[in-house]
Amino acid sequence: MLKEISKELSNSSYWMSTQTIAWCLKAVGAFAGNEKRGEIRFTYSYNGKEVSANTELPVAQVNLPINGLAAGALKFSNESKGVLFVRVITEGVPARGAEESAESNLSLTINYQDTDGNAIDPSQLEQGKEFVASVTVRNPGVRGNYKNLAINQIFPSGWEINNLRLEGTEERLSGDKPTYQDIRDDRVYTYFDLGANQTKTFKVLLTASYAGSYYLPAVSCEAMYDHSIYARIKGQVVEVVKKLTP
Repeated sequence: MLKEISKELSNSSYWMSTQTIAWCLKAVGAFAGNEKRGEIRFTYSYNGKEVSANTELPVAQVNLPINGLAAGALKFSNESKGVLFVRVITEGVPARGAEESAESNLSLTINYQDTDGNAIDPSQLEQGKEFVASVTVRNPGVRGNYKNLAINQIFPSGWEINNLRLEGTEERLSGDKPTYQDIRDDRVYTYFDLGANQTKTFKVLLTASYAGSYYLPAVSCEAMYDHSIYARIKGQVVEVVKKLTP
């Protein structure tokens, strides 16, 4: 049973909810607490530097000295009496301009309009201009209904988010209503469900406030508990230009 739980926890084809993970770990912890175990002993080398380590705890964690984007070689040797399960976990943020547009089981588009609904190019906006970022998400229907989707929008520092909830003027924007929307200083997180073959559009009112050149990060949407469902539109450089005086 323990191996089955471990196998499911390590399955990268889908994500479990926080509650499911908690109960799995609680079961593993109860087993580990009653199991007689010996000392964990192992050696590892990263880029040729060998290190020996040991612990009486059921889990050992090592931070590798990663040097930026340089490639590295890792070698691991188990010197314990039992079997050790090793995982290498890496994470990072793509460099500016290095993101790529991609989609999997989900369609995502973003358009920008002025307050009259006319399409505009966000790459160059006049200072003081109000405009709308309109994100449309479509479920192609292959995987049925989707639950717990999240849109992640981060805006450049030269743009300001107009939080219509604070002004009590939410009726200024049409579009679908999310399950919940978290509006912060420089970003908006939108949470919602999406039925099979259904399309929803969510809008954010913005102002091009500060003159200068900025980077608009990628816009993404993903299922919070299934990372095989996602879509992403790469970022771009945008500019806010000073308003010309007549």
